[in-house]
Amino acid sequence: MPNEFKQNLNKYADLVLEIGLNLQRGQRLIIAGPSPYAGVSIQAAPLVRAITANAYMRGARFVDVMWGDDQIFLERFKNAPHDSFEEFPPGRSSGMLDYAENGDCLLFIIANDPDLLAGQDPELVAQVQKTAAEKRRPTAEYQRRNDISWAGIAASVPSWAAKVFPDAPEDEQDANLWQKIFEICRVDREDPISAWREHTKALKQRCSFLNQKQYSALNFEGPGTDLKIGLPQGHMWMGGSTSNKDGNTFTANLPTEEVFTLPHRGQTEGIISATKPLSYAGSLIGDFSLTFKEGKVVKVNAKKGEAILNKVIENDEGASRLGEVALVPHNSPISQTGLLFYNTLIDENASNHIAIGSAYRFCLQDGIGMSEEEFAAAGGNTSLIHVDFMTGSAEIKVDGLTAEGDSEPVMRSGEWVFKV
Repeated sequence: MPNEFKQNLNKYADLVLEIGLNLQRGQRLIIAGPSPYAGVSIQAAPLVRAITANAYMRGARFVDVMWGDDQIFLERFKNAPHDSFEEFPPGRSSGMLDYAENGDCLLFIIANDPDLLAGQDPELVAQVQKTAAEKRRPTAEYQRRNDISWAGIAASVPSWAAKVFPDAPEDEQDANLWQKIFEICRVDREDPISAWREHTKALKQRCSFLNQKQYSALNFEGPGTDLKIGLPQGHMWMGGSTSNKDGNTFTANLPTEEVFTLPHRGQTEGIISATKPLSYAGSLIGDFSLTFKEGKVVKVNAKKGEAILNKVIENDEGASRLGEVALVPHNSPISQTGLLFYNTLIDENASNHIAIGSAYRFCLQDGIGMSEEEFAAAGGNTSLIHVDFMTGSAEIKVDGLTAEGDSEPVMRSGEWVFKV
């Protein structure tokens, strides 16, 4: 392992534990993958080891790792009996819930082949995702309420690096992707932690401006897009770090360039087109649009992966409604790379995006203490899923509608209109 890479890996681990999780002395840490089935890729072991060593030096009580392997996951789709896809490893869901109930830290490392399940039966892919979401729901509720510190980060693996850098020599692809991850996470800065604190401060200033405005809706216009997203009374814009129920700050996504809030579940009208492909459950969905009426998806068009997208939306009643709207300037560091990462964690921070599925309760005033019925009545959406897709570009115009019905510019040519 080259010395410079090892140094950056250790700086990345330090950043994840300080800014991402803000791991406290005596806490436990569980490290998992994006899928409860697959776990964190064994090819991400160098990063996992660096994080584990750093965590113990910070006073962690115990570090647990749920390992996984893409090829083992793929073998199930190739050879397992089709009536077995509701099976789920029982210890995984109960184990993660135990950590959440205890107030420990959850870290999800995304390091997977975006094309892993290409060509597999959409019915089986959908069944696996639905079963996992159902089993993970109790733990996910802790995340959606910000009761615990949790974070999602990325690690390069050869299959993913080859997708991002197909024209680079094979022996350089992995190093290229690692370098980009370090750059967009500010690991290459002299003092990454200070750089992140400054970045978080700027995001908070954007949130403060939008929270004071309390727009009743946002209008999005651009190629293939003419959409109005209603915002509920008492919505709150969030961005950068947040706090868990114990008052400890954490940053749920590294990298992050967004400010976001929850839409009103019944007040989205019009059509919106994705500006980047969506990598979902090992499959790619591309060139797609969604049409909404009274908050619900009523039409799906996709040139690639339409069957998968339809299955996502059919997951449950809330899966056909919006749970998040996020604004990201087109000049974000991720957008400026000019790369498509085929990874929602990163690609969503290159452009405006929306999410179908469950909303974050902390984005609504008093939302954390509401019952599901109260949350829905206030405009919040609940679902087993939360799937982001990218809708921003240099051609997108965003306007905010005031309570009085006036329209104010928020973004033009993909950039912020207002200064903070």
